[in-house]
This record gives sequence, structure tokens and C-alpha cells, in this order.
Amino acid sequence: MFENQTFEAILQRMLDRIPDDIDKQEGSVIYDALAPAAEELAQMYAELDVVLRLVFGETSTGEYLDKRAADFGVYRKQATPAVRKGVFTDGNNAPFNIPIGSRFRLNDMVYVAIEKITDGQFRMQAETSGSVGNQEFGNLLPIEPIEGLGTAILADVLIPGEDEESDDSLRKRFLQKVREPGTSGNAADYKRWATEVAGVGAAKVTPLWNGPGTVKVIIVNTDMQPATNELVAQVQEYIEQVRPIGASVTVVSATGKSINVSANVVLALGYTLQNVQDAFAVSLDEYFKEIAFSMTYVSYAKIGTLLLNTPGVIDYSGLTLNGGAVNIALQDDEVPVLGTISLGV
Repeated sequence: MFENQTFEAILQRMLDRIPDDIDKQEGSVIYDALAPAAEELAQMYAELDVVLRLVFGETSTGEYLDKRAADFGVYRKQATPAVRKGVFTDGNNAPFNIPIGSRFRLNDMVYVAIEKITDGQFRMQAETSGSVGNQEFGNLLPIEPIEGLGTAILADVLIPGEDEESDDSLRKRFLQKVREPGTSGNAADYKRWATEVAGVGAAKVTPLWNGPGTVKVIIVNTDMQPATNELVAQVQEYIEQVRPIGASVTVVSATGKSINVSANVVLALGYTLQNVQDAFAVSLDEYFKEIAFSMTYVSYAKIGTLLLNTPGVIDYSGLTLNGGAVNIALQDDEVPVLGTISLGV
């Protein structure tokens, strides 16, 4: 907005106010007196431009976006710890029950047993919040000796650890709150409640899905992939606390629609098929995240464009999605997930 308020423009306006019979050339007393003020004013205009962007939800960032969103009751999701499955056996390879609160280490991460699932299996919560707790699998080492323990394995991710919510995600929820206001438990309310739970990336709401008074909420995780049973249970519990009296709410995970891609490609000099396939997989993953819950089909043409724009690809032929050269339809409860990628030359 203030891009025209440059040092030169401001200084020239100031000099124009000085009578022409006074020396205004660079190096003159008048010029040297006005130039520092013009420089400060130009800096002020530049900072005003930044301030102007920070007061609007679509362009605000960081702590200023936090403050803007907080005015409407939308708050940034804080980092949460991963909850993993721990599998424990004794010296005879039989299930072994460890004490609740037992702490184990895997490389630089520490996990603590918080709940028994079944004999020999426990929920293990990372002591460090964030997605770092999702990444490693393998043998756990007890921080303090546990008599009778044979093996300790860190297995499935039950509830993914989440990093602090990004500006883009917070902005999306804020604008949704403002543009789709909730009123007494309408569909916008249920969508907002679901996405307030850490780990939920998006939600779709179907009112009256099983008759009067029923609501179905379909969720995906922050990677726009099907949610775990534990995350579904968390969303169900949270909505039950805030929903209007009388509503019957069912929360389910989206179903993953596997998309298998096959094609022949012409490679540019210096590229390998593996290089191209890896880069193409990243593009597909981003595209699938983009269309989850927003499109009713996976576009054959779009995937062809992504393949052609992949570094190292000069041309392609024989492109198929799930065996056919057509769009892949998505049902209301489906999101696309990457299946197999088969590229040939």
C-alpha cells in the first residue's frame, strides 16, 4: 500500500516545498537537513506496510496471527507428544507386564508407560512433544532395571505426536470460524470442534446421516490421511463435551482410496528412474493432501501434468490410474492415498 513512499519520493516532495531561489541541490544545507528526515519517514512507511499486513487474518503471521485469531476464540494448537505401542516379553518370550510409569529410551527419545493395553502391550508416551516421537521403531532400553524383563519393542504409532500448529493451519481454522460461523450446533460447529483436536487435519460433516438428530463427522489426520482409532476416540470424546443436548454424534475416520500410478517416461540426461520416481511421489503426496475432502475425484489430467513437471521427465506415455486412463472417483468418506508407483522407460 505504501510502496510509492520511497526515500526519493518523500525527499522530492519536501524539496518541492522549498522556494526555488534557495539552493536545494544535493550537498546543500537544505538538502542535508531534509534527507535524514525523509529516510526516517520512508522507514516508517515500510513498517506501516508490515503492520497493515499483520492486522488481517489472510496475511498475518506468528504472534500477531495468534492475537487476531484469539479475538474470535481460535487458539494455536500446541505441540503434543506421540503415544506409541510398547511390546514387552520376559526371558521366555511370554508377555511381560511392566510397571506403569516405567521409562525407556530409544536413541535420544524417552518414552513412559502410561496405560496397559493387554498383557505385554502398553501405551508409551513420548516425553518430548512433537512429531519427533513418531519417527523411530525398535528396541527400547529401560532407564532403570526392571526385574524379569526380556525384550522391549517400540511399535505402532497410536496417536501421532504433533508439532506446534503452523501459521497456515491456524489461519485456515480462523478463517473457517469467521466465514462459516457456528450457531447452536450447526454443521460448521461440528467441523470446528473436530479440527480443534490436536492431530486432526480436516473434517467433513454429514447432518441427519442416520435420521433426525444424528450427525456424522469424518476426520483425517494432519497429513490428510485416515485417522487412527485413538484419534477418532479423542474427537468423539471432545465433541460429546461441547455438542448440544440431544444430538447423536458418530465420529469415524475417512477411508483411504489407494491410487496406483503407472507410466513410461523419457528421462533427461543425468537422471535415474529412481530419482524421478521419488520426486514424483512427493508431488503426488502434496496433490492428494490438497484435494482431500475438497474434490470428488482424482484428476487423471492433473497427475499427467505433475509427472510431466517432475524434474528429469521429458515426456511420458501409457499413464494409468488404478489400471485405467480415467479419473478416479472419491466417495464422501474417501481420501486418496498413495499406492504403488510403477515407472518404466
